[in-house]
Amino acid sequence: MGEIVGAGLLAHAPTIMLPPETRRELNDGKEISLVPGLHRLREEIFETVEYDTVVVFDSHWATTVEFVVSAQDRRSGLFTSEELPRGMRRIPYDYPGDPELAHLIASYQEKHRTWITAIDDCHLPVFYPTVNLWTYLGVPGKRWISIGVCQTAETEDNLRLGRAVGDAVAASDRRVLLIASGALSHTFWPLRELRAHESSDPAHIRTPQARAADEERIAWMLGGDHARVLDTMDDFSRYKPEARFGHYLMLAGALGEQDFRAPGQRFGDYENAVGTGQVHIWFDRPSGGFAPPHPTDGSGDPYPYPFRLRGPADG
Repeated sequence: MGEIVGAGLLAHAPTIMLPPETRRELNDGKEISLVPGLHRLREEIFETVEYDTVVVFDSHWATTVEFVVSAQDRRSGLFTSEELPRGMRRIPYDYPGDPELAHLIASYQEKHRTWITAIDDCHLPVFYPTVNLWTYLGVPGKRWISIGVCQTAETEDNLRLGRAVGDAVAASDRRVLLIASGALSHTFWPLRELRAHESSDPAHIRTPQARAADEERIAWMLGGDHARVLDTMDDFSRYKPEARFGHYLMLAGALGEQDFRAPGQRFGDYENAVGTGQVHIWFDRPSGGFAPPHPTDGSGDPYPYPFRLRGPADG
């Protein structure tokens, strides 16, 4: 029987990939705390905890009609970002995947009445929420897979994906770390103002209200009050969390939702990235393990299943 042995809400801000001297130049001569935070995470978690596979909920991989899980045997290449090619270019990556776990996750779509596909196409793009964190946290021999956020998914859909992940891990022989790779509030400064707000100081978060909402949720996560985070999603949506906070919701769905009570540990400060809220929070495995995903029988579900995409063979 498999198990989730740790999980984290981690920032992938492009700034972490800049040379140290450039980071200090943008940050009033100081290092941004996200970078030493990632070094600590590697030393204290990723090089210490016994695990087989890392599952990344990737907030930049936007699918449309289903959740998609990367199912390649291996992913390797050079990554250049279409968004920020000046700062993220020709980044090498090379890590084994976990096709067995990817297909097992997809096999739980019917139980949780959602749509999940495992894709092993070697040309499937990879995105920097995965590459940036693998660059810092990837340990030789450890498998990594990514799951995209579906842009048509609502809160309940993201939780269902998380439940499928939790069930699949439990049915496997894997020890797994989960990463929700993404930000909190996520509104950038306009281009003509942006360069005056590149410092990591949270005084540069886009609005005081967004900063307050972020800090409130960070406090709840640090205290293990994930139920409150989930119960106030409608309110938080006013501050445009990255990917509708789908990356965190998937993580919470895998770890018991309202029963997810693991307190968090912050690795670094809460910081600004050109208006957006960034933080690393890690949730260690509780002594009794994480709560299992909520069971579901699909009763009263308004969404039809099964659902089949039309393909070339359909004409």
